[in-house]
Amino acid sequence: MGIINYHPELTALVATKGHPYPRDAFSECLDSLADITCTLVEQPASQAFLNPDLAAPYDVLVFYDMPGIDFSTQPPTLTPPPKSLQENMNRLLDAGQGMVFLHHALASWPMWPEFGEIIGGRFFYNPQDCRGRSVLDSGYRHEVRHEISVASPNHPIAHGLPDTFELTDELYLCEVFEDAIDPLLRSDHDFVRENFYSAHHAVTGNLYCNDNWYPDEGSAILGWTRQHKNSRIVYLQPGDNTATFGNANYRQLLANAIRWAAHPQ
Repeated sequence: MGIINYHPELTALVATKGHPYPRDAFSECLDSLADITCTLVEQPASQAFLNPDLAAPYDVLVFYDMPGIDFSTQPPTLTPPPKSLQENMNRLLDAGQGMVFLHHALASWPMWPEFGEIIGGRFFYNPQDCRGRSVLDSGYRHEVRHEISVASPNHPIAHGLPDTFELTDELYLCEVFEDAIDPLLRSDHDFVRENFYSAHHAVTGNLYCNDNWYPDEGSAILGWTRQHKNSRIVYLQPGDNTATFGNANYRQLLANAIRWAAHPQ
């Protein structure tokens, strides 16, 4: 709304940039979250806040960014995070800093294996090693109309949500570490090769193509929670377009996720 809330119930630092997104719709979505004040900081400046001292004023960190991939080269160049950032992230996790990761944040820092363990999954633009095995690049599909079911209806993040609701949004065929997460949302979409396009083809100039790309069947889990060290972690795959950011159920979901992550166990 453009005004400063000097007495917010909760404060969130929101990191952005690295992947295109509808800025106005995302900002309007954040402004709609009752009693939550969000401060947006773009990459790479947001990295400076990822230490216990500068993050201290914020109850939760929200990641809607995608650092670690340089799309100015063909194919994209992968860049590891600075050692200091890795150390500071672990200090935040030790301190119990809540974190919420949205949509394309799943693709961040592909050269840092621990990042996948923090978030609970991976989206890859190139074939890569993941948890001791070789995997193909991930898949994507825009504007998929699908039904989402709440897998954990008694979880606080599900408060106020119907048992099922519909979204039209981008979906990923990606690595989900089902052994390390607590499922929150599931999709009725069929997560098989025929319904997705290769991310590597897309970033090397061949959009909407799955030729010679044969990934394993993917997970239908779209959202999850987990505990990493002393921190509560949430990942929500929805969050690609204007319609989703204006959806009342999505706004409720995001607000609940921020509130839950803000309170360490």
